[in-house]
Amino acid sequence: MSSCSNSLAPAHSFGSVCSPPSSSASVQMFNLLDGAAEEMMVHRDFQAAFDTCDRGLESLGDTDQEGSRCGEFKAGFCILGIQALAELNQWPRVLSWVLQHYEHQEKIPAKIMQMCILLYSKVGEPAVVQEAARVWLHCPSNSRAPGFGTVAELYLLHVLVPLRHTEEARQLIVGEVGSCAFTEDQRQTALDVVEAKEQQNQEPPLNPDCSPNSETAARSVSTQGAVIQKLVAILRFLYRNLFLSSSGSFPLRRIFLAAVLLYMLFVRMDPALPSSFMWISKLVEVLKQMWSTMFAPHYQTLSQSKGL
Repeated sequence: MSSCSNSLAPAHSFGSVCSPPSSSASVQMFNLLDGAAEEMMVHRDFQAAFDTCDRGLESLGDTDQEGSRCGEFKAGFCILGIQALAELNQWPRVLSWVLQHYEHQEKIPAKIMQMCILLYSKVGEPAVVQEAARVWLHCPSNSRAPGFGTVAELYLLHVLVPLRHTEEARQLIVGEVGSCAFTEDQRQTALDVVEAKEQQNQEPPLNPDCSPNSETAARSVSTQGAVIQKLVAILRFLYRNLFLSSSGSFPLRRIFLAAVLLYMLFVRMDPALPSSFMWISKLVEVLKQMWSTMFAPHYQTLSQSKGL
């Protein structure tokens, strides 16, 4: 998938992993590698590119070629194959496919180990590559590899720190791996990063009520409550001054105020919104008081006449 491949090495550089072959025995491998790069970059046919890489690796396994030339072809096919699997969204197959051709984790080239760490970190599954990277880094022969320091740095920042394995990270930095991979200043910087991450992990989780969204919601609720209180105060003021002090059955002031309340209740507010529930309940309460004040005398008169 493209989101994974963005973090990997550009595919156009894969064709230069091996220089043009000088012997006829390497011509076929070079042509296959060049063809896989063309299928990926020019035709964007990732499945065909992967199949070509797989076929090239099988051909290398069937021959008796040894030495740096064979290793370069093998690494080139694997790098292209990893890129193709990532583009096909088949990243779970990457590590097992690489181990299928290298058999042992410590024999994986540094460039390929770097790609695996970046890929599984990108998809949020750093634990998948943790064991392979640990074995690779603790292999004495790999400490002399040109990309050893980069693998150690990626393993520290993209595997151990995200997984909160701070103790292992600290041991990696101050141990033999760190002494081979980092300078003194780099080790101190790495320790500072690990300690900062450890302190962050020990801090209690933020109160959900204090999160930015919760704070915004709280401010909204607080503002809404203040508006409701003002509305209720205004309604009660109108109720006292217009209703209790008025005379007659249906004075004009009562009709006017009832029209205003009905307008606010049914036109200016959407009863389907949860934010309207408190408003509606307050208005209903006031309307009940209005109803009782307006019609209670009539009910009392009727009750007395029936009693007679």
